[in-house]
Amino acid sequence: MTESLSTPVRMTLVGAQHSIFRQAAQMARETGALVTMADDEKAALESLRRAGGDLVMIDVSLDVPGFISALRAERIAVPTIACGIDATAERAVAAVRGGARDYLPLPPDRDLIAAAILSVARPSRDMIGASEAMRQVTDFAKSMAATAAPILIRGEPGTGKEVMARMIHACSGRTGHFVTVECHGVATAILESELFGHEPGDFPGAIARRVGRMDEAGGGTIFLRGVEALSPPLQARLLDLIQGQTAENGLPATLHQGARLITSSTSNLHSLVEQGRFRADLLARLDLAEIRLPSLRERGQDILTLAHHFAAQFATLYGTREPDFDDAAGSVLETYVWPGNVSELETTIHRAILLAQSPVIGTDALVKVDGTPLELSPEDQEDSMQVEPLIGHTVAEVERELILHTLERCGGNRTSASSILGISVRTMRNKLKSFVQAGISVAPCK
Repeated sequence: MTESLSTPVRMTLVGAQHSIFRQAAQMARETGALVTMADDEKAALESLRRAGGDLVMIDVSLDVPGFISALRAERIAVPTIACGIDATAERAVAAVRGGARDYLPLPPDRDLIAAAILSVARPSRDMIGASEAMRQVTDFAKSMAATAAPILIRGEPGTGKEVMARMIHACSGRTGHFVTVECHGVATAILESELFGHEPGDFPGAIARRVGRMDEAGGGTIFLRGVEALSPPLQARLLDLIQGQTAENGLPATLHQGARLITSSTSNLHSLVEQGRFRADLLARLDLAEIRLPSLRERGQDILTLAHHFAAQFATLYGTREPDFDDAAGSVLETYVWPGNVSELETTIHRAILLAQSPVIGTDALVKVDGTPLELSPEDQEDSMQVEPLIGHTVAEVERELILHTLERCGGNRTSASSILGISVRTMRNKLKSFVQAGISVAPCK
């Protein structure tokens, strides 16, 4: 790995401890992982219940589908990769169909081991960019890092909220793990067990005590990504935990060993409070310090800096010479609206590295995911504030077209469009409702 991790990835290696497995374990350690060896599925489950983990690699000769079923029954969410020596294609396919994320052949390849570890951990790095907007939020984040204060990070999708959270953890001096929990798209019961753990008999399949991610983060940082997705019961339990009250099962509900709580959201939580969808008392606890990450379009001078950073990163990955960008490509990068923010820029540069036919990247290599050119659309060009075409239209007509075009550009994302337009999500929703009532087509909500 070319970059260090802010905290080591905790890998559980499951299988007979022969020389090939020991070799894989050593490679994983050299790559930046804390490796726990388990002889079989039972020992692996006991380890995961007790101490958790970030990644499992299991011998394909074992009952991989059964092991993954046991993980699911006990509501233990951990990515699992099957591996094996001279395994048949049928056995490898069966493992993947049984729930394994991937299959890695043994003897181990150092690059494949590194890729597996990087798939569950982002390298530790500072926020990249020298724009005034980024400098202000980065300075504030670093000033809060050494404190124990909860931090709420807000921003559009793709602005780098988890990277910011990891930077805060790296600057905090905390020796514990950085633990990420995804709140979106996870059933309440599974998320509750993931966060808080469970006791034997709490639900069918709970055959032993399981330590929750909150406890795993002891002495470190727990990062809740998409906190707006928490159900009302989980909001209440999280509030109890922050306040140090007692959970329903009688167990203490405090943040274990001083774990730092960082949350992120793409939504305006204050608006959700007004709508009755988020607890005001919980929000008051979460946003003692609030960091709003600017969109990429607000960071104009950082775009090329980031583009060169990603180009160097992917050139290193593929063992090629670091490319440059010609003037036309640079102009497209700086003028494109980037609705997907830094994440979209990163994937665009990744494609450009693969498509470029020379050491200098031109506009022909700057394409969207479907291969269409990354160039200014007619809608983009209209953003140059040409007033002449607006004459003869009412203010209401101009406002409507501006809202609809912005919403379409953002792929139907109400939060992103509202941020661009400088209005609240509630105002956006009311405007769109009036458009629909007038029979005007509106982009589907995302």
